[in-house]
Amino acid sequence: QVQLVESGGGSVQPGGSLRLTCVASGSTASIWGMAWYQQTPGKERELVALLRIDKTSNYADSVKGRFTISTNKARDRWYLQMNSLKPEDTAVYYCNAQSKLGNYWGQGTQVTVSS
Repeated sequence: QVQLVESGGGSVQPGGSLRLTCVASGSTASIWGMAWYQQTPGKERELVALLRIDKTSNYADSVKGRFTISTNKARDRWYLQMNSLKPEDTAVYYCNAQSKLGNYWGQGTQVTVSS
């Protein structure tokens, strides 16, 4: 089992920055992919960024060049640095761990971009 806890959400003006943090515990050695998803009301969760243990990554087209996913050496903590935020980035952001034991989710953290 893997447990995930996110932090770092909040309210920011357009053009601002936020950094989300996901802390993983439990069977973290089984994790091969670390990701962030976003969800807005009435929509399905969508992938924002994925970082694999081979250091390859994928980003949604809407965030390329603005968001960066990274992890620490132990791969039990990962981050989403969000720059040049836009109102359309407003969503609940979920931390996700893809592991040999299954797919795990955090509880979500709200990000609101508004003037």
